[in-house]
Parts: sequence; structure tokens; C-alpha cells
Amino acid sequence: MSDVALRMEHVYKSFRKGEVFNSLRDLVPALTGRMFERRDLTGQDQREFWALQDVSFEVRRGEAFGIIGHNGAGKSTILKILSRIMKPTKGTMVVNGRLSALLEVSAGFHHDLTGRENIFLNGTILGMSRREIESKLDQIIAFSELEEFIDTPVKRYSSGMYARLGFAVAAHVDPEVLIVDEVLSVGDFMFQQRCMDRMSSILKGGTTVLFVSHNLKAVSELCSRAMLLKKGRVAVVDDTDSVVRHYLKDAQDLSADDESQPVYISKVKVCDELGERSTFESGQRAWIDVEMTARDFVEKLTVAISLVDERQYELFNTTTERLGHGRISLRPGESYRCRFELSLNMAHGTFYLGVGIRRHDIQKVYGPEAPSATVFIGSTSAVRGAVNCFPKLVESEIVPDSRLKEPPVVLEAPSS
Repeated sequence: MSDVALRMEHVYKSFRKGEVFNSLRDLVPALTGRMFERRDLTGQDQREFWALQDVSFEVRRGEAFGIIGHNGAGKSTILKILSRIMKPTKGTMVVNGRLSALLEVSAGFHHDLTGRENIFLNGTILGMSRREIESKLDQIIAFSELEEFIDTPVKRYSSGMYARLGFAVAAHVDPEVLIVDEVLSVGDFMFQQRCMDRMSSILKGGTTVLFVSHNLKAVSELCSRAMLLKKGRVAVVDDTDSVVRHYLKDAQDLSADDESQPVYISKVKVCDELGERSTFESGQRAWIDVEMTARDFVEKLTVAISLVDERQYELFNTTTERLGHGRISLRPGESYRCRFELSLNMAHGTFYLGVGIRRHDIQKVYGPEAPSATVFIGSTSAVRGAVNCFPKLVESEIVPDSRLKEPPVVLEAPSS
């Protein structure tokens, strides 16, 4: 048996921009309108759009492989080709094994049917037999936490209940190859964590997973390798941490492009003992390497770093001056390099590192302190919130209510 579960070789996919006319009734008015607008009726090639160009990659059996990229990069087109929803214009595709695609949770639900009835409907759409659904019915209902409402029509469900039932069905499909597209963001935090745990158990069972998401933290936790797409082309295929760093570096808005600034941040790197990375455990030590470069003579500068959460709430900030280094002066062309050491005592989540240059005596800020890196904290402890204080339960007991009287002792008379 081949060790490769999925493969794409030199795949291209083109689409036609604008209108497509399937009848003479629609075509004649359109041609008339174009003649009055003096539009070119023969420029068909200009309407061609290549969503994918020369895409090649392979996924090994039992591997979790992530695909990331900005909107319009071609991620969904790849999934639709692999799912056989559409055909490639050129190139070949190989899928070894039974494939199931979770492109949208709760797709195929009928609003007038109950939750129980929709489990059978949706499970059938996802490729499960009736016997499979019946054997897993109790597990699916328990996973969704909707036991009380399972015989209620889903049109009365909230959006969260709807999504939880959809993923509960999808999470119990047992294919050899599973394609997942942005379905791990349903429900509240606790349910999302259960979804991640379920996906991890699916992987341990030997299923091959192709995961497409904008949630870089989820991709980092789930996938061992990843691919970055840019405008329909493969930019890089490597271990997930390297691909995420490549993606974030492309998205950085460093002030080096602003020629009006006399000094700018020229490099930011986050690393641990083994080198550059973006995923850490709660409490782990990290080093932030920063380089600033001068275009003109500058003086009395300090380098500032900060950490904010996903809601842009600032958790921490400091500067080289506050840490006792003093103020920095640079001549044109000179660079200043420094390294901050941090203990990442944050709870599970995604955090953004901001780096900037300031001159405090005149309240001057050089360029925007835009996010320069993203840090993912994966904590195994049951801690919620912004920080991790590493709690321990050192004592526990149940204290009876002192107001309650002890039950009377009944003495039996001795038998004669």
C-alpha cells in the first residue's frame, strides 16, 4: 500500500470572470448592452482567472497537514478539487482511501426536522451508513450536549446549538482521509477545546487530516507540516512552525518601508533554546531579538516591546531604558541589536508582540508599533483568562452546616 494518502501534481484551475450566458434569451440583451457601452466582445482571454497555478504537494498516511494563506490564495479551490466537487483545468490528483470532507458544519440540515432526525440526514450526506449512525447515536448526542433538545426541530436552535450538533455529527465520521475547512471555530471556548481533542483522537486512530484554517493557533497545535499559498501558488511547504513564521513575516507591517522615518525596526525574531519559533507552552522562557537601523543621526532612543491579546488588550510592556540600559544614539547606517528575555506566564491563547522605537524626553514615537510577531501559548492546565499563575489545589474538604443538629440517637429497649 502506498504511503501517500493525498497528492496533487502540477494542478492548475482557471475560472471565467464576469457573466456566463446559457440561453439566447440572456445573451441577446447582454450583447446589445455591450455594444452601446462600446465594450470589447472578443476579449475572452482577459476574463480568464487562474485560481491555482502549478500546485504540487503530498500528504502521508496518518499525517495532519495544514494549508494557510490570505483570502483568495486558493485554499478552498484545492479542497473542492480534492473533494471532487470540481475538476482541475490541468494536472493530476490522487486520493488513496475513503475520503470525507467537512467543508461546512451543519450543511445539509433541514430546519423542520428534529436534531435526532438531522443526525441521520447529515450523517448520510457525510458518507455514514444507517448502521454506523445508529451505533454512534448516543456518542454524537452526548458530544453535542443537546440531550434535552435532541427531539426539538433545529429551527428553534440557537446558532451555537446548531453548530455544535453539526460538528458532533462530523466529528464521528471515520474516514481514512478527512478534509477539514474552518470547522473548529464553532461554539464556546470549552466546546472548541473538545473539538480539538476530538481531532487529535482522530489523528491517533491513523486518519489522514488535511486542515485549512485562518486560525494559526489551531493549525500549529494540530498539524505537523503545512503549506503556505500565495495567489494560487505554493510559497513554502515545511514544518508548521516554519510555515507560520513565514506567513507572519509576510504580514508584518514594519516601518522599514516608510522612508520618512530616520530610524526603523529592521528585524524581530522570537525564539527558545532550540531556535526561532511561534508556539510555546505556558510558563516557557522565550527570547525576543530586535534590531533597529538608522537612516539619519538619532539620539536618546529606547526600544519598546508589548504583548496584547486577541481583543487588543495590553497585557505587558517594557523598554530597554526601563530595564536599565540607558538611551541609545545611532549614526546613519548603524544598527542596534538587543535581546529581551521573557517568561511567558500567559494562559492558553494567541498573543501579539508589538515592537517600536520611542524617545521619551520629547514624547516621540518613530513609526507605528504594529504587531511584529504572533505567539501561541498551548497550556495543558485548566486555566482561563489572560495569565497563568500556575495554581495548585493544596487542601480540600466538605464542612457540615453547624446549624444542622445531629439526628437523635434511638435506643432500643433490650429484649426480655
